[in-house]
Amino acid sequence: MCILTTPSVRCLYFSMGLLATAALVLLLSPSVSAAALVPPSPLSLQQAIRRTLQRNPSLAVFDFRDRALSGRAQTAALRPAINLDAELENFAGSDGGENAEFTVALSSVIELDGKRDARVAAVNSERLLLDMERQIRALDLLGEITRRFVRVLAGSEREALASDAVRLALDTLNAVNARVSAGGAPQAEKWRAQASLARARLALNGAQQALRADRIALAAMWGDLSAEFSVAGSALYDVGVAGDFATFFQWLEESPRLARFASEERVAAAQLRLARTSASADIGWSLGVRQSRETDSTSLVAGVIVPLFSGNRARGEIASAQAVLGGISPEREAARLNFYTQLNRAFSLRAQAIDSVRQLRAEIIPAQMRALEETERYYRAGRYGYQEWVSAREELLDARRALIDEATRALLAAAEIEQLTAASVSAQPVSPATEK
Repeated sequence: MCILTTPSVRCLYFSMGLLATAALVLLLSPSVSAAALVPPSPLSLQQAIRRTLQRNPSLAVFDFRDRALSGRAQTAALRPAINLDAELENFAGSDGGENAEFTVALSSVIELDGKRDARVAAVNSERLLLDMERQIRALDLLGEITRRFVRVLAGSEREALASDAVRLALDTLNAVNARVSAGGAPQAEKWRAQASLARARLALNGAQQALRADRIALAAMWGDLSAEFSVAGSALYDVGVAGDFATFFQWLEESPRLARFASEERVAAAQLRLARTSASADIGWSLGVRQSRETDSTSLVAGVIVPLFSGNRARGEIASAQAVLGGISPEREAARLNFYTQLNRAFSLRAQAIDSVRQLRAEIIPAQMRALEETERYYRAGRYGYQEWVSAREELLDARRALIDEATRALLAAAEIEQLTAASVSAQPVSPATEK
């Protein structure tokens, strides 16, 4: 008889025929190297996150963007350039160049209304926004690595469940063979048991292939194509407690996803200030020396350039900057409502899934395990038919599938909550009411 336990359910029964077959295969197979028998190293979620943050290329782009901002900051802090001007007049004409004049001067502009400070402030505000975008990108990356890790955990448990289903089907077939040989059951029951075993093996192969694909998808997050690691499938059932929604929402209000709008406002305000400074004209100046060949004299020359109507030219840029700044507040409110909806949905799904996991582990699966044991005992005694035994077996397997699905749903919802709030769901204080 098969003995099944949770959360990581394993079948402890092996028929003597199966053990003998396995031993014969090992004796006839080529020698297996010791390295092939070494199990892959276990991988935790923290290790997966650390590898991803170190090796995933999607975060490297922010280093280059930061370098670009550093270059712009250096340029913004520069004072207006000083120009060297040279001018030669009257050097060719009817007089043969006797009236030629040569002037050498230095020229530049005087920036008014704090243009240089405004440029520096604009670049610095963009750097703060870049830091927020880096945090958000890291959160998205952590959310994705968590989801892929959860899928690997679920795939590992589905593979174990499919393996147990094969053992149960084989155990059923052996018992049916015994009854058919004794004349206590029709031959059709044997064929049905054989078909059930074949379907279980097909399901096991599908689960193994799906797990392999999930493992490769997880390892790809840090650029590993071998996917040589193992996971503790029992971690799938560590779903925690639902917690308090108000606390999660407070975390959301303080998260980088909403804080980035404050950074965007600072950038827009800096751009508006920079646009307003352009309304003040820069005063151009020049100072130099003029050499006159006609009078054989040297004189000092100076000049001033004041642009006209610069305020009118700046109105369009100012209006555009004002519109950008004014649009950030409603955009933030729209994002806040959208994030609130996502958080509420994830919280509700997680709370429901946690409750389902508890009921499945504490009530449903233990009851179905006892029902399967009793049904098998009565079948072997000839008091129950084949269909009753198969139904009890399938009901237990369905309950275990539901347990895997609900635990997966709870962890995926937790990953979404953490991605939205930038806080761990396990960090929330648990009240006595929540524990119940």
